[in-house]
Amino acid sequence: MSDAMNIPDLEKQLHSEGFRHTYIWEDGPDQHYSDHTHPVETAHIILEGQMSLTMDGRSTTYRAGERCDVPAGAKHAARMGPAGCRYLIGEK
Repeated sequence: MSDAMNIPDLEKQLHSEGFRHTYIWEDGPDQHYSDHTHPVETAHIILEGQMSLTMDGRSTTYRAGERCDVPAGAKHAARMGPAGCRYLIGEK
């Protein structure tokens, strides 16, 4: 595992940014979440696989080592890649 993917360090970084709750989540191949919102701001750091996030009519694909943040209340949808996706989530 590279330094960039050191989970305790990533959690420490998220905590330092005010994300009080962090946890790892894993989705299977091609898992899809239709439009939804979260009551809190979330950060997603991709550990393995990929996630395509659609927000404000724009879709972006994130891969291992990349991060996407979703503001509280923002409507978004997500689709995991063909190998699924494992990611660290931070919630404010």
